[in-house]
Order: sequence, then structure tokens, then C-alpha cells
Amino acid sequence: MEYLLLAVLGLAVGALGTLIGAGGGFVLMPILMLVYPHQSARDLTAISLAMVFFNAGSGSFSYARMKRIDYRSGLLFLSMGLPASLAGAVLIRYVPRAEYDIAFGVLLIAASAFIFFRPPNESGPKARLGHRFRRVVTDAAGTRHEYVYNLPLGMGLSLLVGAASSMLGIGGGIIHVPAMVHLLDFPVHVATATSHFILTAMALSATIVHLGDGSLRGSWPMVVSLSAGAVAGAQLGARLSSRIRGRWIMRALAAALAIVGARILITALWR
Repeated sequence: MEYLLLAVLGLAVGALGTLIGAGGGFVLMPILMLVYPHQSARDLTAISLAMVFFNAGSGSFSYARMKRIDYRSGLLFLSMGLPASLAGAVLIRYVPRAEYDIAFGVLLIAASAFIFFRPPNESGPKARLGHRFRRVVTDAAGTRHEYVYNLPLGMGLSLLVGAASSMLGIGGGIIHVPAMVHLLDFPVHVATATSHFILTAMALSATIVHLGDGSLRGSWPMVVSLSAGAVAGAQLGARLSSRIRGRWIMRALAAALAIVGARILITALWR
């Protein structure tokens, strides 16, 4: 029964994660922290990142068919984010659980506030100082997405996202998508799709590290159940993304972050 419930959880988390480009780890990780309060941060992040990999891979497949992924930008961001993701997967073993919970809760609430009070740009490319890289993505529906952004800033953000994502076990989408939309002026639907592409590689690299250090030993039944649901959920989330405006996707992300962040922080402070 436990594994059936985990599969249902994976389905719901995978659908939401793909819809907003966050990989689902930002929802799964708080739930794991609440259900398994005595398990180490390292083991929980390993389980979460393994599920994020399967969720992001499934979602990326759907977004690739929709032609929404900016592969060139994604590969450039990965050149910085991937090494940082590997480092974060190693460093997490040295972080105590109590401090981890507080930092995680504060980060989620701060990200929620930032997204809520900064609506995404939907007016096309801007000619602001510092923008250096112009991109055009035409999706399968024929919609042309044109935008320009500061490439050095994007790569620097990817470095920070890579390390933070592996240490928090959330895949980094909740940080990367808002950064791509608000700081780099990516269209929301391109940002979510490209984020999923990046998440797949980052989560895989971190999962390989955790396989090597034994963090997933004994957790495979959980990983398989969660991932099976997440793969199916990713397909549902990708389909829903075509029917929901970018502004509402970001609002859903902000609301989810605030709820889980507050829950974790309250639990950590009262423990």
C-alpha cells in the first residue's frame, strides 16, 4: 500500500513539476522531510533527485516534440551548472538536518515572494543594457518566441542553481525558472521547457554521485514507485502547459512554494 501511495504522489508531483518546469522535487522533498523526519538530508535528497531525473526526462521528451526547448542556451547553462551539481551532491553529506530544514524553508518562501511580486515579461524582447545574446525559438504550433538576455549572467546563475539544487534535492527548477523569466527575460513556456532539459542532466549527474556514495542503498522500492508515477505525471503536465497562460503558471509556482516553505519552517522551528 505504501508504494501505491508513493506512485500516486509521484504522479501528482510529476504533473505539477512539469507544468511549471521545476521537476517536482520542490514538492516531493518537503513531503519526504515531513514523513521521514529521522532520515538524513543526504538520503532524502538522493531519493528526490532520482525521481526528478525520471520526471524531467519524461517532460523533456514531451517538450522536445513541442519544439519549446532552447537547446543552445540549455547546453551553455549546463556547462556551468553540471560541475556545480556534482559538487553539491558531495557537499550535502556535511550538512546537519536541522540547519538544512531551516535554510530550505526560508529559500522557498523568499522565492515565492520574488515570483509573486514580479510578474513575467510577456511583451517580447527588451533592449536593456547588458543583454548580449539573442534567441528565436519557433514551437511546433508555429508560435515564434524572440528574446535577448545577458549570457554571462545566465551562466553565473546556472552555477549557483547547480550547487543549490543538488544540496536541496529539488532539481533547481524552482530557482532556475524564475531566474530565466525575471532576470533573463525568457518567455515562460520556453523557460519551463528549457529548464526541464537542464534538470534532466543535472539530476542524473547528482544521482550518479549518490549511487556511488551509497545514499540510495535500500531506497530503490521508493525510487521506483515515485518515478513510475512521475513519468506519467510529466506527460500530463506537458499537455496542460499548452492550455495555461504563463502568468498563471508562475502564480501556481509561487503559491506552492509559499505553502511548503512555511510548513517546513514551522516544523523545523518547533522541533
